[in-house]
Amino acid sequence: MSAEHPVLWTPTQARADATRMAQFIRFLEDKHGLTFADYDALWHWSVTDLESFWWAIWEFFDIPASVKPEKMLAERKMPGAVWGPGARLNFAEAMLRAANDKPDAQALIVKSETFPRKEMTWGELSGQVASVAARFRALGVGKGDRVVAILPNTEHAIIACLAATSIGAIWSLCAPDMGHVAILDRFRQIEPKLIVAQDGYVHAGKMIDRREVLAEIFAGLPTLEHRVMLPVVGDLPEGMIGWDDLTGDTVAPIYEQVEFDHPLWIVYSSGTTGNPKPIVHGHGGIILEGVKQSLHQDLTDRDRFCWLTSSGWIMWNSQLNALGQGATLALFDGAPNQPDMLALWQYAADEKLTYLGVGAAYITVCIKAGIRPREVLDLSALRSLGTTGSPLTSDGYDWIYDAVDRDIWLAPISGGTDLAGAFVCGNPMLPVRAGEMQCRALGNAVRAYDDQGNELIGEVGELVCTEPLPSMPLYFWGDEDGARLHDSYFDTYPGIWRHGDWIEITPDGGAVIYGRSDATINRKGLRLGSSEIYRAVEGLEEVLDSMVVDLEFLGRDSFMPLFVVLAPGQGLDDAMKDKINSAIRSAISARFIPNEIIQVAEIPRTLSGKKLEVPVKKLLLGAKAETVVNRDSMANPDSFDPFIAYAEARTAQDADRVGS
Repeated sequence: MSAEHPVLWTPTQARADATRMAQFIRFLEDKHGLTFADYDALWHWSVTDLESFWWAIWEFFDIPASVKPEKMLAERKMPGAVWGPGARLNFAEAMLRAANDKPDAQALIVKSETFPRKEMTWGELSGQVASVAARFRALGVGKGDRVVAILPNTEHAIIACLAATSIGAIWSLCAPDMGHVAILDRFRQIEPKLIVAQDGYVHAGKMIDRREVLAEIFAGLPTLEHRVMLPVVGDLPEGMIGWDDLTGDTVAPIYEQVEFDHPLWIVYSSGTTGNPKPIVHGHGGIILEGVKQSLHQDLTDRDRFCWLTSSGWIMWNSQLNALGQGATLALFDGAPNQPDMLALWQYAADEKLTYLGVGAAYITVCIKAGIRPREVLDLSALRSLGTTGSPLTSDGYDWIYDAVDRDIWLAPISGGTDLAGAFVCGNPMLPVRAGEMQCRALGNAVRAYDDQGNELIGEVGELVCTEPLPSMPLYFWGDEDGARLHDSYFDTYPGIWRHGDWIEITPDGGAVIYGRSDATINRKGLRLGSSEIYRAVEGLEEVLDSMVVDLEFLGRDSFMPLFVVLAPGQGLDDAMKDKINSAIRSAISARFIPNEIIQVAEIPRTLSGKKLEVPVKKLLLGAKAETVVNRDSMANPDSFDPFIAYAEARTAQDADRVGS
């Protein structure tokens, strides 16, 4: 046991033996005569004998398909791996197969600020998907057509997605709180035929009218032939198809059987510069990654699963995996701090959720709010807690075991939109160590590399994946020669995926993510992920948010400014600066005390909430503002202005030094 990462939880033998992971291990022994000394040995087999591993996943989960693949992996290379040739299957059919076995059981629970609480059985969900799919077909939508939507995280988005994919159309979704330019930057690239939109929504108790924004979006998409509207604010506009008109038919479900690599959906990178990258995933790859992920989440048809997500985040897509396991999917559409920070925990208690997933930043806010859910709520049904989005600090681990449940399985994950899955994640058979993700995911050949491509253990390096995954992007839409895909992942280590995160693989097989590798701090040869500094600085109650960048200049020492957002009533005087510096010195090292601390009103963030460290770094190194960031892909575009002013002031100071 590491003193740095003490064990916080260990499963009982009975719980470990009852997990899906344990069942899979027993299946490998009974069906294939394979035995493994420990999880690390299982993982090594899974990333070495890819063909056998992914066939075992197919067999264990009994993937529904009208035709099985001729081979699981026909071409083992990156980019350009060929998975599942000859297969015929459908993602929506795989997600809805529980409707055949338990039509009267609960499939969906929906809590929304905009709509009353709703439940749907598997029969009702399957029936509405079939009805909407039949109406889409009647409108001329078919295989390969793009169906897009601007909807919140409610049943309407789930139904529309499954209806579109059931007929072989390609799905793409944006959240309704995104700006019209950002939405058009995404949807224009893929030339949609049909759109489904909601004309408004309630958030934090306020009705948000989106009718004017939608009008601009519709006008900006000349390929649209059909517009489906879910009216909330006003009446159904003339010429629009009403959502309710699509859902009332009683028809048998029809699932278009498509190729393994037929495009399923298009999701988007954060797009900090240029147009967002339209990432295309395939039916078969997402099905396989999803069922494998359920091993790491220990999901069964007895679970009641919720992940706090907007409809613009890849976790919206990933939550569909719960349906694929026959679990009840609980959707939460609204502000998790309304009426207070206990709102989401109250939802977990009310609905007897067994699995709750959140962003790591949400845990930080809970800590600062001083809430202790276990003291006021009955969370006895909650067995598992997941986090992602950014690294969860050891403080977050401690708070969960102290304030939520001392006997909960905490399983942070890290992956991304790029593969609609996780590279490192949880294993319900292993202990939980503070600050660590439990393991590398099965089938994911994740390693830490140094600059020369040497593997590192117990040291921080580039997160790479050395073998293909079925859920890796088929391609970027419109990237005819594959150059954009290659430059995004394969330009550093030929034939090897570089993800852009700093990772440490521990000697015990766990993993620690340190943040984005291209935003790493390098002070006199000592590298540090920016998340380490954020943990120290944002641990102060006076600091609400922060950003640090390391500026390296030829011929002189690096310059590291720290930008901070302070709590109301706080000012950046010498005492506050000393307190911030002391926190860094105490938590990390005096080596990482910033050269300068600057107070700002907001930290620039992407629409998915990530700090724009790299664009700010490029700006401060002299690049023009318009070349480093696409403001329409920002959650708070005006926040960039103070950084531009700071960059201009630094440039002027440098010029004065040269002149003198």
